[in-house]
Amino acid sequence: MAEGIPVRVVAGDEVTSIEVEPGTNLREALLEHDLPVYGTVSQYANCGGRGLCSTCTVEVDPAPDPVHWHDAAAVRFGYPRLSCCIAVEEPLTVRLLDKHVWGQLLPRRL
Repeated sequence: MAEGIPVRVVAGDEVTSIEVEPGTNLREALLEHDLPVYGTVSQYANCGGRGLCSTCTVEVDPAPDPVHWHDAAAVRFGYPRLSCCIAVEEPLTVRLLDKHVWGQLLPRRL
């Protein structure tokens, strides 16, 4: 059995550390540990991790290379990444985003 990869999850002021097996889908790992990757509505209505609805967005550091067309567009235009399109292969820091309505992110205040 492979050794777990540490993933640091930041949700507002809370920081949680989890370990996942190499190659684990980030969305699945977050949900398995009851970490809120979705907003209030999208937790019930989402694409189930197929990279279609854009509701499981997170900020990731270091950001792995995209392997899905939608995630590649997010990288190109500076949007958050889709957690359903990221396989955990190295230690990561993941910042969960405040989501309102569907998967909508509120603009950052200056």
